[in-house]
Amino acid sequence: MATAAIATVKPKPPKMQRLKGVLPDVLELVRPHRALMLGGLGLMAINRVAGLVLPASTKFLVDDVIMKKHLWRLHQILLAVIAATIIQGLTSFALTQLLSKAAQRMIAEMRRKVQEHVGRLPVAYYDSTKTGTLVARILSDVEGIRNLIGTGMIDFLGGVLTAVLAFVVLMRISVIMTTVAFVCLLVFSLALKQAFGTIRPIFRERSKIFAEVSGRLTESLGGVRVIKGYHAEDREHQVFSSGVQRLLNNVLRALTATSLMSLSSTVLLGMVGAVVMYLGARQIIAGTMTLGGFFTYTMFMGFLIAPVLQIVNIGTQITEALAGLERTREVLNENPEDVDPQRTTELPEIIGNIDFESVSFAYENGKEVLHNISFQSVPGMVTALVGPSGSGKSTIIGLIAGFYKPQSGRILVDGIDLSEVRLDSYRNRLGVVLQESFLFDGTIRENVAFSRPNATEEEILRACRISRVDEFAERFADKYDTVVGERGVKLSGGQRQRISIARAILADPRILILDEATSSLDSESEALIQEGLAYLMRGRTTFVIAHRLSTIRRAEQILVVEEGQIIERGTHEQLYERGGRYFDLYTKQHGLEENLFLAPGEGDSIAESEEAATRAARIPNSVDILRGNVT
Repeated sequence: MATAAIATVKPKPPKMQRLKGVLPDVLELVRPHRALMLGGLGLMAINRVAGLVLPASTKFLVDDVIMKKHLWRLHQILLAVIAATIIQGLTSFALTQLLSKAAQRMIAEMRRKVQEHVGRLPVAYYDSTKTGTLVARILSDVEGIRNLIGTGMIDFLGGVLTAVLAFVVLMRISVIMTTVAFVCLLVFSLALKQAFGTIRPIFRERSKIFAEVSGRLTESLGGVRVIKGYHAEDREHQVFSSGVQRLLNNVLRALTATSLMSLSSTVLLGMVGAVVMYLGARQIIAGTMTLGGFFTYTMFMGFLIAPVLQIVNIGTQITEALAGLERTREVLNENPEDVDPQRTTELPEIIGNIDFESVSFAYENGKEVLHNISFQSVPGMVTALVGPSGSGKSTIIGLIAGFYKPQSGRILVDGIDLSEVRLDSYRNRLGVVLQESFLFDGTIRENVAFSRPNATEEEILRACRISRVDEFAERFADKYDTVVGERGVKLSGGQRQRISIARAILADPRILILDEATSSLDSESEALIQEGLAYLMRGRTTFVIAHRLSTIRRAEQILVVEEGQIIERGTHEQLYERGGRYFDLYTKQHGLEENLFLAPGEGDSIAESEEAATRAARIPNSVDILRGNVT
C-alpha cells in the first residue's frame, strides 16, 4: 500500500491547461452573483456607449454649427452631451459600488474555501509545506479575484466593447486610414501576447519568494526568545534582508517588462497618430473628408487605441491574478484525508481495541523507519513506548492517530482496518496530549473547551479540577477568562501542559495518546496531576511516550523500540528482571536522577557521598562545553 507520507513530484500541467483549471473555480464563485455580474456588464455597455456621444457630436459641431452656422443644432448637441455625461458618471459610480463589493465578497468566500480545504489535508502535506506558504495561498493569492472578476475585468471588457464600436465608426469614416491603423494595432497585440507569456512566470516566482519570506518572518517572530537568547538578531535581519532583496529584484524585473510594454504602446500611439495626420490631411485637401469628420475620426481613434494601452495595465493585473489563482488551484488539487475512496467505513462507536499487524512505514521511498511492528492494546490497558530519540516511537503514535498510512501491514481499530475508516468518525473519540502543549491565543476556558465546544461550564470546571488547572487559574484576576497569549506564552510550561490534559479529559476519548505529557512538569507538578492522568486513563486504551521512565512503571505493556523495531515487551517488573535493554535505560536514568547529582553528605554513607561527588565532578560544566574546553 502506498503511503500518503511519501512525497510524489507531480509534473506541472501545460500553461493553457493550468489556466483552464482556474476557470471552474472562477465560475463557481461567480455563479451565486451571476445576476449582479450580468447587471454589471449591462451598466458597462451603457457606460461605454454614453462615452461615445461626445466624440460623435464633434462632427456635427464643426460641420453644422461652426461651418454652416446652424446654431439651433448647438442646443441639441449640448443636451445630448450633458445627458450622456450624467449617464456615464452614474453608471461608473454604480459599477464601482456593485462590482468592487462583489469582488470583495468573492475573495472572502475563496479564502474560506481554501482554508477549509487546507484544514482537511493530511499531516504529510503540512510536513512538506511551510506555514508561510499556506498563509500566502489563503490570504494573498486569492486577492487576484478583485482584478479578475471586479472592476479590472469589467474595464477590460468595456475597453474591448469601446474598441469594437470605435472600429465600426472609423471604418464608416475612412477605410484606408482605419486599415493601416488596425494593422499596426494587430502587430502590437501579438507582441503583447508574447510579453504577457514572459511576465507570467515572474509573478509566479514572486508569490513563491513572498511565501518564503513571510514563512521565515513567521518563524522568527515565533522563536523570538531563542533568537534573543543566542543574540542572533543580526543574523535573522540578514536572512530577512536577503529574502526582501530577492523580492525586490523580482519586482524590478516585472517593472522593467511593464515599462517596455508602456514604451512600445507610446511609440505605437505616435506612429498611428502620424499616419492618421498624413492620410487625413490628404483626404481633406482632396475633398473626400470634411474637417468635422477628421476631428471625429481622431477622437474615435483614441477610443480604439486607449483599450490597447489599457491592456498593458489591466492585462498585467489579470496576469498576476491568474498566476495567484493557479497557485490556489494547486492547493485545492491536493486530496483531503477523507477523499480516499478506500475510506468508506463510519465508526459510530469505538470500543478501543488497537491491533498492529506486521506494520512497516517509511516517510521516503526505500527508507523505512518502522519494520514489522506488531502488538495489541485493549481498553483499560496502558501501552508505553520507550527508547532513544529517533527510534520510531512518535511515528507509531502518528500511525495510531491516522496521520499516516503504513506501507505494509494493517492497523485494526475494533477489528476494522484503519485505512478504510473515515477519519472524522475515528478522531471524534481520540484524545491527544502532545509534548508541545499548543494553546490558542484565547482564554483558559476557550482552550480547555477546544475539544468540546458545546461542553457545559460545570464539565469544563470539573476537567480543570481533575487536571489541577484550578490551582493556578483561580489565582488570576480574570480566573478562567485570563488570556493566555499566542501559543500560551503568558503561562509556564507546566501550566500549559495541565490545560492540554484538561482539554483531553473534557473530550472523554476512547483512545488516548500521551506524547511526553509530563515533560514540561517538574517533579512536584507531575505528582499533582498524576491523579488527573490516572482518571483520564481509566477504562481507555492509552498510549504513552515518556523519556522519564519512572512515569510508566504502572503500564500494563511496555514496548522498547529501537531502530524501528520492538526489541522487548512486557511490564516494568518483567523487563527489569530480564536485565536487557530496558534494564539498561532504566538503571542509567534512575541512577542519574537519584545518585549522580547528590551533594556530598546526602548519600547513605560517607563513601557513597564521596563517590557521588566524584561522579558529579566528572560531568563537564555547560560553559566549558559551549567554549569548547571539553575534549
